[in-house]
Amino acid sequence: MAHTLSVTVENKPGVLTRVATLFRRRGYNIESLAVGATEDPSISRMTIVVEGDDQIIEQVTKQLYKLVDVIKIVDVTDERAVERELVLIKVKADANVRADIIQIVDIFRVRIVDIGRNSLIIEATGDSGKIDAIEDSLRPFGIIELVRTGKVAMVRGGAK
Repeated sequence: MAHTLSVTVENKPGVLTRVATLFRRRGYNIESLAVGATEDPSISRMTIVVEGDDQIIEQVTKQLYKLVDVIKIVDVTDERAVERELVLIKVKADANVRADIIQIVDIFRVRIVDIGRNSLIIEATGDSGKIDAIEDSLRPFGIIELVRTGKVAMVRGGAK
């Protein structure tokens, strides 16, 4: 089962490397990783998606807490949380198919952010299911290039 860990760390050089090395040494694959500053510029949040059962996640959590720069770890997998990803998709779009692609863009309520002579770049945000569905819908037109962020997540309601 994939678990989503929200890891609050000190915003210092080398922290990401130490976290990634921990996963590599233990032989765990990071499926998704997103890192960014928080409301406090001295603190960053990593959202890490890792495959494993509860025992593996417990081990990962214990090992992460041994890193001096880790402040807090929350497994948001079973929490009520808002989760989002971002994708940019460059798709082949000559004059014959643009209307069809625009219809898909409207259905998914996403945006066209660039128009080229024979391509469009589409920006979409949503949960991983929505992102997968958009990708599947655009694949028949010919995806030229695709870039997808990792998941970011935040527990709903209440104070942190």
